[in-house]
Amino acid sequence: MALLDDVKQALRVSGAALDTEIQDLIDAAKADLRLTGVHPDRIVDTDPLIKRAITVYCKAHFGYDNPEAERFQQSYDMLKAHLTLSQEYTVVDDG
Repeated sequence: MALLDDVKQALRVSGAALDTEIQDLIDAAKADLRLTGVHPDRIVDTDPLIKRAITVYCKAHFGYDNPEAERFQQSYDMLKAHLTLSQEYTVVDDG
């Protein structure tokens, strides 16, 4: 299953009407992870922590009237901090 489909399932969205908006959120989450120090080579759709961070980011930013947005944002921020503190996600071994 593609990351877009997984995120749509997490957001409880069916159909393709919101695919562009959801893909934009996925791309924004990946860009945010890069900006905060996660190495681009480590931002892989199949990595469970990366996938979870992207999903939680999307849950925090999807929709206008989301009473859980702040809780999801806090969860994302904690995941992002965990990833940026780990050499496994910030350093790529060239050797």
